[in-house]
Amino acid sequence: MIALENVSRTYASRIALHPATIEFLPSRTTVLIGPSGCGKSTLLRMIVGLVKPDTGRVVIDGVLLSRDNVETLRHRIGYVIQDGGLFPHLTAGENVALLARHLRRDSTWIAERMSVLSALAGIPADALARYPQQLSGGQRQRVGLMRALMLDPPVLLLDEPLGALDPVTRNELQRELKSIFERLGKTVIMVTHDMAEATYFADEVVMMREGRILQRGTIEDLLERPADPYVDAFINAQRMPTRAAHA
Repeated sequence: MIALENVSRTYASRIALHPATIEFLPSRTTVLIGPSGCGKSTLLRMIVGLVKPDTGRVVIDGVLLSRDNVETLRHRIGYVIQDGGLFPHLTAGENVALLARHLRRDSTWIAERMSVLSALAGIPADALARYPQQLSGGQRQRVGLMRALMLDPPVLLLDEPLGALDPVTRNELQRELKSIFERLGKTVIMVTHDMAEATYFADEVVMMREGRILQRGTIEDLLERPADPYVDAFINAQRMPTRAAHA
């Protein structure tokens, strides 16, 4: 379980995140949603140790995240960002295997893991020999997912992973990601500003605005029992399609 206890963050004079306490349960998909600048990415980066909270603490499986153990705990967390976040001077395969090689994993283990992930993400072997600029946006995102899953972490964080893709590719990857989440049973926390995407993926939705958590619950909770007028306004503004649209 991941717990953030009274965490907050300020940049210069701007409050990115007001004091917030939230837990993420194992083997569930939670979607953080809200407009740009609402604090959802800041919350995600605190979990992976890229942002240090000004107040409060982050606890992962009962272990307090600290400067001394952040590198070790990061190995238990896969992190996917928009467009894959790949190193342009490395091939796709080198990007995927980078951390495993850094940790001196056996070459046979790396090769076997690469094969499993290639099949899972739908990336052919020849694509892994190419550089990121030689891949399509969808392929780069799949490679980014492979890299995040390389060490088989129990937690997977995704920060607007599909935001830069065209609608057809995005829809295709949504279907693939949902299938992967269901097959692997990991704890997934995803950031998006798209309500339809949140509806499709989420067991639970966390609605944020101006650095505050407005409501947490199922999509039905937000639809039928909005805790704040903004929740209702945000949903209606996007004219949210139903889950059936992805069925």
